[in-house]
Amino acid sequence: MNANAPKRKRARAYDASGRQERARQRRETALEGARQLLLEQGYAATTVESIAEVAGVSAATIYKTYGGKAGLVRDLCAQALAGTGPVPAEQRSNVLRGADDPRTVIGGWGALVEEVSPRVSPLLLLLRAAAETDPDAAALYAELDQGRLDRMTDNARHLARRGHLRAGVTVGEARDVLWLCSSPELYELLVQQRGWTPHQLGAFVVDTIAGTLL
Repeated sequence: MNANAPKRKRARAYDASGRQERARQRRETALEGARQLLLEQGYAATTVESIAEVAGVSAATIYKTYGGKAGLVRDLCAQALAGTGPVPAEQRSNVLRGADDPRTVIGGWGALVEEVSPRVSPLLLLLRAAAETDPDAAALYAELDQGRLDRMTDNARHLARRGHLRAGVTVGEARDVLWLCSSPELYELLVQQRGWTPHQLGAFVVDTIAGTLL
C-alpha cells in the first residue's frame, strides 16, 4: 500500500429520518387543510382539485395517495380516532380494561369521548349528510359506523365477562348504550346544538353508562 496515496473519506451512513419527518409534517398539514375545507364547504361542494390546491399537491397525488375524496376522509377519520396523545386512543381504551373497578374503566372511556369526539364527530356528521346522495360517502359512513358498533360490542362483552353488568342487563343492551354514548349524533345534539363543552359530554357519558349498566 502506498503511504502517500490520498486517504479516502468514509461514506456517511444515509439517515432518512429527517426526510421522513418532513414528509410526515407535510402530510399532516395537507390533511388539516383538507379537513378545514371539507367542514367549511361540505362534502359535495369540496372537489379533489380544491383539496389538492389547499394541500399544495396535484389532484393526481390525492387520487394516488387516497384513491379520491372518500379515501382522504377515511384517513382523516382514522387520524381523529387516534386522539391527541402519543398512544392511539383505541389502544388506551384496551389498556383501561385491566382495571378491576368498572367505574375506573368507564371513567377512562368518558375521558376518551371528551378527547376524540370533537375531532371525529364533525367528520362523521359530514359523511352522514353526504351519504344521502354520494355512494362513496354512504359506503364509508356505513363502514365506520359498523366499526364503531363492533368496538362497542367488544366493550360490552368485556363488561359482561368481568361481571360488571347489573342483573338483567344483556350484552346487546350494553352494546347499544355504549354505541349511543359514542355516537356523533350525541355530540351534535349536546355540543353543537346545546352548547355543552366536550368535558360535559364526557361526564354525561360516564354517568349514563354507569347508571344504566352497572
